[in-house]
Amino acid sequence: MSDQPRRVAVLGPTASGKSSVATAVAELEGDVELVSVDSMQVYRGMDIGTAKPTLDERARVPHHLIDLVEPCDDFSVAEFQRAYDAVLADLATRGRRALLVGGTGLYHRAVIDGLDIPGKWPEIRARLDAEASTDGPEALHARLAEVDPDAAAKMEPTNTRRIVRALEVWEGSGRRFSSFGPGLDAYPPSPVTQICLRWDRDALTKRIAQRVHRMIDDGLVDEVRRIADGAGFSRTAAQALGYKEILAHLRGATTLDDAVELVIVRTRQFAVRQERWFRRDPRVTWVDVERDPVAEATPVVLDAFAG
Repeated sequence: MSDQPRRVAVLGPTASGKSSVATAVAELEGDVELVSVDSMQVYRGMDIGTAKPTLDERARVPHHLIDLVEPCDDFSVAEFQRAYDAVLADLATRGRRALLVGGTGLYHRAVIDGLDIPGKWPEIRARLDAEASTDGPEALHARLAEVDPDAAAKMEPTNTRRIVRALEVWEGSGRRFSSFGPGLDAYPPSPVTQICLRWDRDALTKRIAQRVHRMIDDGLVDEVRRIADGAGFSRTAAQALGYKEILAHLRGATTLDDAVELVIVRTRQFAVRQERWFRRDPRVTWVDVERDPVAEATPVVLDAFAG
C-alpha cells in the first residue's frame, strides 16, 4: 500500500544475530525503527528468556510491539495483527521506515501477507478437546470431513490440535476453516523485502548453547520464579522456550542442569523448524553467515532499503 512506510524484514532462527543486524541498520539509517515480530516478546517481564532488547538498546533505537501485555494474559495472532497495523500507520504519519525483526514464522506471515485469522471460542474448544480425549481425534476428523472436506483433506486424522481448531472455527463463526483465504500455502507478491540469516548447523548449535547459559547467568531462573509467584503465566506464555523448562525445575520435576540441557536441545530443534519455515518462502533472500552477522548481513539489508 502506498501509504505504508517502506519495510524490510530481518529473519532467522534464534541466536542467529538478527537483532544485532537490525540495530546496526537502524543506527546507520537514522529514520528506521524496529518492529519486533516475536510471539513472546509481547509479554512484559519476560525479558531474559526471550532475548528482549535491553533498555539501552531501546533508548538508542525505537522498538515497537514489545511489552504489550502481562504474562498472565493470552495473546493471539489477530491481536498482534491489529497492533502491527497501528504501528505501521504511526510510522507512515511520521515519515519513518520499518525494519521488521523476529523469528516467529506465523506472526511474520500474518502481518506481511495480511492473513485472514479466525477468531477464538474457548468454551467450544474446551468441549472439543474433551471429546477428542474421549472419542479420539479420528472421530472428530470424520465430523470435520462432513462439514469442511477441504480442511479435513489437509490434516492427518491423528492431528488433534488442528482438527479441534478447524471444528472450533466452524462452530464458532459458521464459516468453514478452509474459507479463511489461501493461508500459509500461498506466497503472494509482498511489499516487504525479506532477508534471512543462515548459519552452518554446528556453528548455530554452539551459539544457542552459549546463549542459554548466558540467560541462566543473567538470572532467568529468578525471572521465571518472579512471574510464577505473581499473577503467573497464561497458557500461551507458559509455552515459551526456556520458561516451561525452568517452571518444571521450580516445581521440583527436574534439576536445574537437566532443565538447562533440555532448553538447549529444544531450542536447537526449534531453530531447525524456523529455518525450514522460512526456506519454504520463495520470496526470502538468504545471507550465509560465517562469523559476524553484523559485518556480513548489514550491507545486504542496507541495499534492500536503498533498492
